[in-house]
Amino acid sequence: MRKIIITLDGYSGTGKSSTARIVSEKLGYTYIDSGAMYRAVTYHFLNENINLKDTQNIERILRNIKIKFRKGRTFLNGQDVEDVIRSMAVNQYVSQVAAISAVRVKLVQFQRKLGEEKGVVMDGRDIGTVVFPNADLKLFMTADMDIRVERRKNQLLKKGIKESFDDIRCNFIKRDKIDTTREDSPLMKAEDAVEIDTTDLSLNDQVNNIVKLAENLIYEN
Repeated sequence: MRKIIITLDGYSGTGKSSTARIVSEKLGYTYIDSGAMYRAVTYHFLNENINLKDTQNIERILRNIKIKFRKGRTFLNGQDVEDVIRSMAVNQYVSQVAAISAVRVKLVQFQRKLGEEKGVVMDGRDIGTVVFPNADLKLFMTADMDIRVERRKNQLLKKGIKESFDDIRCNFIKRDKIDTTREDSPLMKAEDAVEIDTTDLSLNDQVNNIVKLAENLIYEN
């Protein structure tokens, strides 16, 4: 039985993070939430009032940023930031921060290091195209916009955060445009990725479909 690298790229609200987490549990693999890394950096920049155009200062700050994952939670310089990085305040700026080349270089290096031993499931926006272009199984997840918005709205409600449908929809539209048109590592489907439209799929359906694809590779002769 061999270990493989599984990548899930796609849009917010498609269920990729929840799916990736459960798939990793079922396979006994390590789950790496690349989006949480960008959110943690964004949260740090917002807290420090960092000018996003000050490249020199950003590079200096990035050298002192430490991100770790413990029991499914994200830690930034030793502080548990898992809940605050999911806020709409961070949502508003994460795509802009993620478009900064210095940020992407720093986090891609970290992501690749985490995947050196294989046996990982990583989700994000450029994992199959940039971080692990030679991944064994690449997936690209899409869904109808209204479904995506409704899912995110329910996600936030479970965390006690109330946001309107229209605000979330506007945020998704803005983020999609930034993510797909940025110059450095834009969101796009890898040529050899399997596309999964989750509009009419339950979370269990998504997980089962991907686990089956993964097991076919893991146990192949």
